[in-house]
Amino acid sequence: MTSEMADRVAPALFGDSIDVSGVGGTLTGNALALAAVRATLSCSLRDEHFERMVPLAAEWAAGVQSTIDEFGLPWHVQQLGARAEYWFCPPPRDGAAAAAAVHPELDAFMHLWALNRGILLTPFHNMALMSPHHTRDHVALHTRVFHDAVQALLA
Repeated sequence: MTSEMADRVAPALFGDSIDVSGVGGTLTGNALALAAVRATLSCSLRDEHFERMVPLAAEWAAGVQSTIDEFGLPWHVQQLGARAEYWFCPPPRDGAAAAAAVHPELDAFMHLWALNRGILLTPFHNMALMSPHHTRDHVALHTRVFHDAVQALLA
């Protein structure tokens, strides 16, 4: 990469929109990313995998909800299939409300707290994407880590 190209790409890599800018984000179309997607989709679209992944995502969401309820927080968790995520706000009504509710410092704290305890959330949102390789032990670990993070925040 030339210095000129690096200077042109740097704002997208280091700005607020990191991981959603299309440079290294969900829609990146490089050969490695496409090979990973192909390998993932070749083994993750089977009924037996969804029969495993969807209940794990539901269990993950229930674990997060139990902490939200315990501490009486105005947060929410949602699940759609094998995907679950939590927000540090009541459920937003639309995309604008969701964007306005983003809390970068709290997101960064939760991601770092989880990463330091063996959990890698998606690099944007506070989301888990279950795979056929996840187990109930992974979900239980996240439930404990999330609870401990909230307890530390409120201490």
